[in-house]
This record gives sequence, C-alpha cells and structure tokens, in this order.
Amino acid sequence: MMAKFIAKTYLWLLLVLLYAPILIIMIFSFTEAKVLGNWTGFSTKLYSSLFAGNVQHSLIGALWTTFAIAMLAAIISTLLGSVAAIGIFNLRSRTRQVVSFVNAIPMMNADIITGISLFLLFVSFGISQGFTTVLLAHITFCTPYVVLSVMPRLKKMNPNVYEAALDLGATPFQALRKVIFPEIRPGMISGFILAFTLSIDDFAVTIFTIGNEGLETLSTFIYADARKGGLTPELRPLSTIIFVTVLVLLIIINKRAEKAKAR
Repeated sequence: MMAKFIAKTYLWLLLVLLYAPILIIMIFSFTEAKVLGNWTGFSTKLYSSLFAGNVQHSLIGALWTTFAIAMLAAIISTLLGSVAAIGIFNLRSRTRQVVSFVNAIPMMNADIITGISLFLLFVSFGISQGFTTVLLAHITFCTPYVVLSVMPRLKKMNPNVYEAALDLGATPFQALRKVIFPEIRPGMISGFILAFTLSIDDFAVTIFTIGNEGLETLSTFIYADARKGGLTPELRPLSTIIFVTVLVLLIIINKRAEKAKAR
C-alpha cells in the first residue's frame, strides 16, 4: 500500500515539474505584462498583437521559416522513412536487426553530436549554410522516427496481401500504392506528426547548420532574444498556441488508434 502511494506521489510530482512551466506561460499569456510573473490583470492584448502583426518582423519571419522547414522536413522524411521501413521489413532477419539497430543510433545519439557532425559534413563539402542545410539536417534526424512509427504497422500487415495483388496483375508500384500504403497509413500519419513536432522543437542541430546569413527559426530567435536579457511578450501566446495545437493533434492520433483497435 505504501509503495503504491509513493509511486503515485512520484508520478504526480514528475507531472507537476514537467507541466507547471507550461501552465505558467499559458496563464501569463493573458496579461499585458512584459515581464513573466508580473500579473497586471486579464487581457488578450498579446494575442491580438500577435495576430495583428504588431510584433517584431524577425519573429514573424522566424515563425514562417520554422513552419516551412517543419512541413517540408515532415513530408520528405515521411516518404523516405516509409519506403525505408518497407525495405528494412523485407530484409532477412539478421540483416533487418542490424539495419534497425543502425536506424536507432541517431535517435539515441545526443543532438549536439548530430549537429556538429552535420556541420562538419557541410563544411567539408563546401556547402554554404542556410535554409537548405537546415532542411537537410531536419530530414536526417526525423527519418529514423518515421521508420520507427511505420515498422509496427508492417509487422501487423498480412504479408500475403501484397503477393496476391501481384498475382492478380498489379505492378509492384501499384501494389505498393494501393495495398501497402493504405495498410501503413496510420503509421505514416503518426510519423509525419512526430517529424513535424520534432522539427519545430529542434535547436541543437539547427544552431550548427543555420549559418550566419541572417536566417532564423523560432528556437534560434528565442535563444537570441533570451541572451538580450528578456523574451518578447508575444512569445507567451505563441507558445501557448503551439502547445495546444500539438496537444489536440496527439489526442486525435490516440482517438484514431483506439478506433482502429476497436475495429
């Protein structure tokens, strides 16, 4: 009984430590105070200022750059990761285990190591850093997560369905498009959303591959803003909107997964 109580207390303490800072940001996004922690009364001025465009031009530019990179990285890594997962799944057992282990290394590797490695790679090939290098870097670290999301769907799929499609006259590409992709679509959607959120959230890899041409993402903008001694107040409503959006997407994914299991 005591062990159960301690376990529950530890769990709730952990949840409080994780979500209390987010809750504080959400609460103080509804006040005009420029300093976080200074409540000056309920107000939605920061939200109206954010949507009216009355914020720094660099913040808006960083926001659009972040979402452009995240969307492109998520789309490309979803396609690459899905095809890679199909290829890995069809390897021999021993080879599949080796390749799966290699695929897991980037996910276990520290972000700063990945960032430094990609930085040295781009420098050694003489590639000027900017939008393209950040996009390539995000595709690189997002693709293994897509592979991990798609692989369980392939394991649940009936392997005879693909062979049956070929026997009925379908080409390999038609069988891939009309048989395999519909079967693994939930894993692809999960991988896409995961890649999208990982790309938006990334800082360590981005800071090493963004170069010095003035390009900024949301994470690098916040870092530079914090070094000046304070954060732009509109970052509070922006952070709240991003958190709520991601939370809604996760709820939708879980509901879809529950419905799929019920079927």
